[in-house]
Amino acid sequence: MEQLEFFTVPSPCVGVCNVDPKGYCQGCMRKREERFNWLSMTPMQQLHVIKLCKLRYRRKMQQGKKKAPEEVDTSNPQQDLF
Repeated sequence: MEQLEFFTVPSPCVGVCNVDPKGYCQGCMRKREERFNWLSMTPMQQLHVIKLCKLRYRRKMQQGKKKAPEEVDTSNPQQDLF
């Protein structure tokens, strides 16, 4: 028996339950199946889902940073100073 089996893995749910176009919850980044099957998963499976959620969140943040320069108004060079 692994030590993980003595402790429950808390759900990554943050109470923001909206699904994005890819099917991921915008709050915790879990897929539908991962949300619905959370309680029937082993602790190892739950930890794996949490790892996947962290990777998805990082990918989402990196994609957001790629879009940020397009939003900057380059006609005002002093914009960055304030």
